[in-house]
Amino acid sequence: MDTNVTEIADGIYRLSTYVPEIAPPAGFVFNQFLVKGDEPLLFHTGPRRMFPLVQAAVAKVMKPSDLRWISFGHVEADECGAMNDWLALAPRAEVVHGRTACFVSLNDLADRAPRPLADGEVLDIGGKHLRWFDTPHVPHGWEAGVLHEETSGTLLCGDLFTQVGNGPALTSGDIVGPAIAGEDMFHASSLAPSSGATVRRLAELKPQRLALMHGPSFAGDAAAALNALAADFDRRVGVR
Repeated sequence: MDTNVTEIADGIYRLSTYVPEIAPPAGFVFNQFLVKGDEPLLFHTGPRRMFPLVQAAVAKVMKPSDLRWISFGHVEADECGAMNDWLALAPRAEVVHGRTACFVSLNDLADRAPRPLADGEVLDIGGKHLRWFDTPHVPHGWEAGVLHEETSGTLLCGDLFTQVGNGPALTSGDIVGPAIAGEDMFHASSLAPSSGATVRRLAELKPQRLALMHGPSFAGDAAAALNALAADFDRRVGVR
């Protein structure tokens, strides 16, 4: 395996590892996003076994031990499995997440105390501003959330729009159809009557880019893509 590095917005780098053995024959990608600033942030750590690959990818952009913030969408191995490896490597690094995740999991799991963020709170990393949004049960656990990098309009949206295959790093093509097919395949989302409304709240941000964990990043009418995904969630749970 190799981890490819692509700058998808000014100072935001997609670190992508393709694993053909998962969901064959299409395979599956695992993406992390490095946000540069005075206090750089890594969104998703990757699982522990990918730590050497992700560390080497970060080293192509900056000194890994200078990492300041570690965040992710929810508590799951591919999102935060290497969290403590990063804390050991980067002496100033702290995990930053929503209050729910800190209270129920990260205060215990993280080797250093995490910094909790309230819904709508901004983390200023110097040159970039990341606003946290709680998205409980979207797509998975009750601690789920996303970060919106406001200077570039990039929504770090975690497992939303999950799809199989190894496409381009950045696309303006359809990400909704492949996401619907991915949900049909994995049934991974914790769907409820509130799921569509949660996604539509993100559409109201009118992001310019969507940084997908499993799939290509998207540049285009991101609000329309989010609204279409919300409509599919509504369809699946019978919301009219």
